[in-house]
Amino acid sequence: MSKTILSDRFHTWRSRHIADKHFILFLCVIIGVLAAIAAVVLKTIVHYFEGWVRSISGAYNENWLFLIFPLLGIIITVIYVRKVVKDDISHGVSRILYAISRNKGVMKLHNTYSSVVSCAFTSGFGGSVGMEAPIVSTGAAIGSNVAQSARFGFKRTVMLVGCGAAAAIAAIFKAPIAGLIFALEVLRLDLTLSSIIPLLIATVTGTIFSAIFLGEQIEFYFTLSDPFNYSNIPFYVLLGIVTGIVSLYFSWINEKIEAGIGKIKSVYRRVLIGGLFVGLLVFLFPPLFGEGYTAMRWLLSGNIHELLEESIFSNFFDHTGLLFLGFLAFVLLFKAVATSLTLSSGGIGGVFAPSLFMGSITGFIFARLVNYWNLISISERNFALVGMAGLIAGVIHAPLTAIFLIAEITDGYELFIALIITASISYLTVVYFQPHSLYTKKLAQKGQLITHHKDKAVLTLLKVENVLETDLKTVKPEQTLGDLVKVVAKSHRNIFPVIDDDNNFLGLVPLDDIREVMFDKSKYDELKVRNIMVQPPDFVAVDDNMDTVMKKFRDTGLWNLPVVDKGKYLGFISRANVFNIYRKMLIEFSEE
Repeated sequence: MSKTILSDRFHTWRSRHIADKHFILFLCVIIGVLAAIAAVVLKTIVHYFEGWVRSISGAYNENWLFLIFPLLGIIITVIYVRKVVKDDISHGVSRILYAISRNKGVMKLHNTYSSVVSCAFTSGFGGSVGMEAPIVSTGAAIGSNVAQSARFGFKRTVMLVGCGAAAAIAAIFKAPIAGLIFALEVLRLDLTLSSIIPLLIATVTGTIFSAIFLGEQIEFYFTLSDPFNYSNIPFYVLLGIVTGIVSLYFSWINEKIEAGIGKIKSVYRRVLIGGLFVGLLVFLFPPLFGEGYTAMRWLLSGNIHELLEESIFSNFFDHTGLLFLGFLAFVLLFKAVATSLTLSSGGIGGVFAPSLFMGSITGFIFARLVNYWNLISISERNFALVGMAGLIAGVIHAPLTAIFLIAEITDGYELFIALIITASISYLTVVYFQPHSLYTKKLAQKGQLITHHKDKAVLTLLKVENVLETDLKTVKPEQTLGDLVKVVAKSHRNIFPVIDDDNNFLGLVPLDDIREVMFDKSKYDELKVRNIMVQPPDFVAVDDNMDTVMKKFRDTGLWNLPVVDKGKYLGFISRANVFNIYRKMLIEFSEE
């Protein structure tokens, strides 16, 4: 018996005996387990790769091999992606958002493993990126493919995509609430009763199984030793502004470097330039190696002297003076450069961990300067933690995720007020200048970003090809009025596109324009179509988003517009058909 027949029988049995709303809860457990396994596998592989690279490099004076290993990791990644995957897997979270807004939540099967393999080489060999985006992308792809196997529609597919992503975040940090909020805040899922329970089940499952595999402690598990002091609130406000500015710097650097590297046509030339520069930065500033959790642990545990251990600057100053703060300031500035170079040159990873890294450095420098100037005595470790929240809120525009993530990884909510103040101010500072995050900027520019506004969300999901009408009779410019009348007699439409032999769109003939002459047989041979056709005031391009299409309808006042792709005629879009399909999608989108 074939797999197809067995699958059909199972789905028939399941639909009769198990309701979707109950079956989906079982699937959330499966997704949570698989997302946790993906997180564990990637973290374990990267851990061993990093240990191997550091042990080999440490055998040589001044870690000269740090100059080469990041380049080697990016080369392996690019070869794997180009020769094996043969698909673009960069910008993990952005691709999830694109799948939701433009592809009905459908993600390819290879996305369940390709990002894990690629990131293992990029990050494990020293590429200055995080593992979170690849793991989140993997979790989302797991959810998408499970939903496709279950033959769910758009609404439930998107929900399982969110469950996979949320479970991945929960598994990475053992922070189930942060995972849930990430799905709501970053992936823009609706907060409803039908979504909250599956998300909770997925995140709790991911957290539990991650704890089973990795143990109870996480990357930078940290028990607060210094209490929150209300007198420090003005400094948390200032830290919010500072982290907002640093977030803007990160976004600006990322945009500039991506644009600059993108101008290099040769793929391997991009790899060579980007990889060598990353290697040089890692050699000069070893804390830039990989995602940076080792450096963050040193900072949060008070072992800040270890940040200089592998550096060529360790013989020139120690960790107590202003020169050390200058060293950290360069680490902060160059982390954004190293991350952007790694990603732009072909490496696979994310900006989540680099944001945490830069936030911890920013918070530490801020607190050390306040203490150095004897303004007041503040906790450097607390400010390093709160700085993390500030950068996450600013870079990915997710203040709630930032607040609950840091609260959960510190095993308490003692810093909750400080986290709210700094994250909120950082977010407000950034959003004033940059309304979209690194994840959403390009999608928003193309009108492909889904939002919590249901009307706009449905319009975003609609594509030109979804509403394209191709049943209009076409005519040629050299045909006569008599030929046109014969076409009119066989058509139920009142518009007739004019095209040439190469299917180039030349104009159209509205039925209203020929009513007075179409019954005058004396003109049947006299008038040609080219003499009576008109040019529409506008037309729709095949890659226009629906917001643009609706604006063209409003501006022209027309009910029908031709769709043209590079001059070639494809069909027409009617305002009435758009509204009909829109209403159907809105019902499906709002279904509980």
